[in-house]
Amino acid sequence: MRRFGFTLIELLVVIATIALLMAILAPTLQSSRQHAKAVLCSSNIKQLILGLMMYESENDSLPHAFDNTPSDPPDGGYAGGSAYDRMGWWWFNRIEGFFNKADRGKTVVRCPSKHSRDPKLQNNILCGNYGVNQFICKSSSGRRSHAEFIGIPLRAANIPRAGETLLIVDSGYSMINWWHATETPPVSLSSTIEDTAYIPGLWINKERNLWSGQEQDAINGRHPNKTVNVGFADGHISRTKADDLFVEKTNDGYKNRSPLWIPK
Repeated sequence: MRRFGFTLIELLVVIATIALLMAILAPTLQSSRQHAKAVLCSSNIKQLILGLMMYESENDSLPHAFDNTPSDPPDGGYAGGSAYDRMGWWWFNRIEGFFNKADRGKTVVRCPSKHSRDPKLQNNILCGNYGVNQFICKSSSGRRSHAEFIGIPLRAANIPRAGETLLIVDSGYSMINWWHATETPPVSLSSTIEDTAYIPGLWINKERNLWSGQEQDAINGRHPNKTVNVGFADGHISRTKADDLFVEKTNDGYKNRSPLWIPK
């Protein structure tokens, strides 16, 4: 009786066809995963914006980006590492239920597209996730040269052209300002981890003084086509090219600084 089955050549053709289809589909699947993460990131920022707005409604201002005046640590302890981060309350500590250092599970404070090959940065919630605009959520203290980013936080409700003013964005550090988005800031940036804050994918990052482990995220970007998710002071979220946040030094001052980074 005749047996039916595949010949060796037919099996090889099937295997080759499957391999070819996998090679064709793999980039598409990878791109789909990247886009899905970018959408989740946008959702995270939306929730963070809502949390910041709720804080403002209860306290008449947005929270400090960093505040070292409280004598007690936040629930779960201080975020970051004592060897290179300042110890205090960060803006996300003020939004109840959004972050606890003891909880290492998923949190809206962590970007799903975070890139870091250095364990100390990968496990540090302050690095490679989201940063607030330090001109709006000012810090309680800092170096004298950074005076414009120190003081009482603003009210988002009182910001002119709030729909054009950045409040929170994909960032290399938990607070960021326009100095990190220009080639020539008014004061030279140091090698402290705060000063290595960056917009992921911004073209100037390849010349920046970065920490080991930040390069991939800073230079190659975090989301497809080197885009970033931006939350504005009026509450809306936008996906934009990282280079659109660049602040250019001109003879008359700085272009693209106001109202994008500084309320106008």
